[in-house]
Amino acid sequence: MDAALSEHVNALDACNQRGGRLLSLIDLLDAGTVDLPLAAYLAAAMRHGASLLVGARPGGAGKTAVMVALLNFLPNETAIRAVDSRAVLDMAEADPYPGATCYLAHEIGDGLYYAYLWDDEARDFFALAARGHTVATNLHADTLEETRDQLCLGNGVAPEHLAAVALKVYLRVDYSDRLAFKRRISHVYESDGTDDRLIWRWDRRGTFERQAVQSVLVSPQDEDLYRKFLTGLRRRDVRAIEDVRRALLEL
Repeated sequence: MDAALSEHVNALDACNQRGGRLLSLIDLLDAGTVDLPLAAYLAAAMRHGASLLVGARPGGAGKTAVMVALLNFLPNETAIRAVDSRAVLDMAEADPYPGATCYLAHEIGDGLYYAYLWDDEARDFFALAARGHTVATNLHADTLEETRDQLCLGNGVAPEHLAAVALKVYLRVDYSDRLAFKRRISHVYESDGTDDRLIWRWDRRGTFERQAVQSVLVSPQDEDLYRKFLTGLRRRDVRAIEDVRRALLEL
């Protein structure tokens, strides 16, 4: 494994608080967390360097798993840096190269845990997105409204800074089958920097429905490219995080 790939995988592995193998987007496809069109859209958006927020209220819903699987599709030249201290935020504020680094908060939460942010650090973190930097995090919120309450009302994050996070993904856990509960992406919002709009939604009848015909983040050609790419990985059973990234670098 070359140095850049190893550094990328190690940064993702640092998010792995529960142990076991990191799940890739191929694993999420096979688990029904996403379907192929939604996975292709998300992959394409991340390849364009979209900032990312993943939300779900309960612990164990799969927020980190989804975040890691999507961060694996960051642009080739984008490094991942955990915001594990005030010094990293200060460095990021002076970073003159937006997009060269994805600044990663493991969670927006009030606790003395690794790369958790709250209050003034959370405000400064989202301000990075408004300056054009790539950021990624997750939090305990089921909806966009809960996200705004926690961040804007609870932490004083400027609404326009939250709107600068282009991709907001929410999960739901279906406990109807107690032996095989499912985690699914329930809603995906995308933002043009000023306003969030719902673009994908899970239908209780059992499908992921496109809500907006045209994305502001990616083109139909982009989505088609990653639909074919993911189909090829599934066909060859390429699913480990490092193997998916390696195939992506060769695309």
